[in-house]
Amino acid sequence: MSNANAGGTLDSIFDLLVIGAGPTGLACAIEAQRKGLTAVLVDKGCVCNSLFHYPSHMTFFTTSELLEIGDIPFPSPNSKPTRNEALEYYRQVAAHYKLDVRQYQRVDRVEGAEGNFTVHTIDRFGRAGTLRAAALAIATGYYDLPNLMQIPGEDLSKVHHYYDDPHPYYGLDVAVIGGKNSAAIAALELWRHGARVTLIHRGPEMHRHVKYWIKPDIENRIKHGQINAYFNSRVTEIGPDTIRVETPQGPVTLHNDFVFALTGYHPDFDFLEGLGVTCGGVDRLPVCHKETLESNVPGIYLAGVIVAGSRTNEIFIENGRFHGRQIAAALAAKRRKPHSH
Repeated sequence: MSNANAGGTLDSIFDLLVIGAGPTGLACAIEAQRKGLTAVLVDKGCVCNSLFHYPSHMTFFTTSELLEIGDIPFPSPNSKPTRNEALEYYRQVAAHYKLDVRQYQRVDRVEGAEGNFTVHTIDRFGRAGTLRAAALAIATGYYDLPNLMQIPGEDLSKVHHYYDDPHPYYGLDVAVIGGKNSAAIAALELWRHGARVTLIHRGPEMHRHVKYWIKPDIENRIKHGQINAYFNSRVTEIGPDTIRVETPQGPVTLHNDFVFALTGYHPDFDFLEGLGVTCGGVDRLPVCHKETLESNVPGIYLAGVIVAGSRTNEIFIENGRFHGRQIAAALAAKRRKPHSH
């Protein structure tokens, strides 16, 4: 492997630099290596950073074979694997393929063009680095950027946009904002571990896409008054000890210790547009070739959920993991074509 920071020599340019070392990013690097290309991954967090930030006791909604990458079997004794099993699996895959992953390196900016991109990174201590690559694959997912409510008090330390473990909230008043799977799971787990839970959702009921085995559970807890719920409602202000909720019956102030604002997440459109990638329409769909996944910027490819713009419920690990093959095939095809000057 060439030294990525070596100055200007030809062999210091990777064939592919992947931004984002989640399952889709790992698959991109694996498929590139299989085509004989050199690949490096950069992630602002750890390997599979989004998965790491899933709830600690989470079980996937899918079977383990649908999470497999690089033709490596994912053995699980359970019909649906857990978060910890998935993290173990992806670590093993990264080790098996000897992937070059630069963890805790945030991409600050990108210069250059196809054939010679310079990617400027910043580490946890503010130190700058550079990597050079002929092509880029953006596999940054969307879980890093929560949809903010833009209300007073949202920046208080008691407000979380990720739910991890119920234990610290035993015996406390906890508000869960949202009506989809993550909100339903958090509310149920918190209640089962001794928190006093209030669920607040702007819709008239729990979302119809809540998994079929979770929906009746949360609906019954609400019906029996074990979980307090406000529908067609929204939180308008968060204080140190209270939250203010606008309900159909008028404003209500509730005692509150912690808030989980599970209002969804979105891709980093600013980063994409900063690279020159055009994002259009109400869903901010990035311009992307259907077969090659190349964006409107030559040499910049898109992989995983960001291909669908803000329609983040269309692409998951199950289908995003195949994007690496399309990108690797496109890179290999370009390499075979003689350069016209």
